[in-house]
Amino acid sequence: MTWSTRQLAELAGTTLKTVRHYHKLGLLAEPERTPSGYKRYDVRHLVRLMGIRRLTDLGVPLSDIPTVAAADARSTEILRALDAELAANIERQQHMRRQLAAILEDGASLDLPADFGAAAATLPRPQQDLLVAYSSVLTPTAMSVIRDQYTLPRDEVAEEFEQLPADAPEDVRRRLAAHLAAEVRAQRADQSFITDLDAASRRNGKLTRSVVTQALITFYNEAQLGVLGHLHDLLEQEEADGGADGDGRDGKGEQDHNGDPDPHRVTPGATG
Repeated sequence: MTWSTRQLAELAGTTLKTVRHYHKLGLLAEPERTPSGYKRYDVRHLVRLMGIRRLTDLGVPLSDIPTVAAADARSTEILRALDAELAANIERQQHMRRQLAAILEDGASLDLPADFGAAAATLPRPQQDLLVAYSSVLTPTAMSVIRDQYTLPRDEVAEEFEQLPADAPEDVRRRLAAHLAAEVRAQRADQSFITDLDAASRRNGKLTRSVVTQALITFYNEAQLGVLGHLHDLLEQEEADGGADGDGRDGKGEQDHNGDPDPHRVTPGATG
């Protein structure tokens, strides 16, 4: 008994168009025709078509099916490469699911870099935008350190800095800078690389500094930039003196600052 093209396609669970496509590629041999010109398929065609479908269901490209079906020396290599590709796709999809779970279950922000979870979801929008900008130039390790800083309860100084109005007086700016200097010292002790943009960057230093500088100037207001400027002065003075002197004020670093932060010295995580 033989079958028409349509019947063969139904038996194999595929379509008429697919059978014709396999004929065109040479994957499925053309059957003999009846005197009236109709194709008639036998069980050998059905087995071959089922074999092709089995391999395509496994993800084998059509171009590799003859090699794999022949089980020659390259067939194992092709299947191993396919398995590695599938494993990578599964890992990528699992990573995507974890991110979606963080958004759906933990309330993480869509605007934040991956893996930040809900830790920084309540930050003001400028702070979130800073993190997004940083993620384009900092290494995953550096970003994980910054993320860990945001998982800790934010103290009053960090909250005050985040909410600092642009017209905050000079004494407030200097007071915040002195407090932040202490945090930077702690960061240097625990994670020294995070205070060095060259070590924390996955880009070249010039490009990284340009991104950090523009991000700070764009997303921080005048008073916040002033705080970072004073922070830079304090750190510079401490290095010149050979160490910190308690509150960072020795009379040498008290001159007015122009408000432009130095991205090489002001760590991105300093206000976390």
